[in-house]
Amino acid sequence: MKIFVKARAGAKAPSVKKIDGAHFVVAVLEPAQDGRANAAIARALAGHFDVPISRVRVIRGTTGKKKIFEIP
Repeated sequence: MKIFVKARAGAKAPSVKKIDGAHFVVAVLEPAQDGRANAAIARALAGHFDVPISRVRVIRGTTGKKKIFEIP
C-alpha cells in the first residue's frame, strides 16, 4: 500500500491525521536534519498501522515535505 504524506517536522506535538484513504499529514517533534524526521514519520506510521517499523519505507520525497511511503 502506498501512503502519501505531508510532513511537518519540528512540530510542537506529534500527530497522524488521515485526510482520505491514502493521504495523511504527519507531525513529528524531530527536526528535518540527517533523516531524523523521516525516521520519526516512519515510526509514527508503523504505530498508526500497527506494523513493525521494518515494513515501512520511504519511496519518494526524502528531502521534501511531500513524501510517499510504502507499507507492504
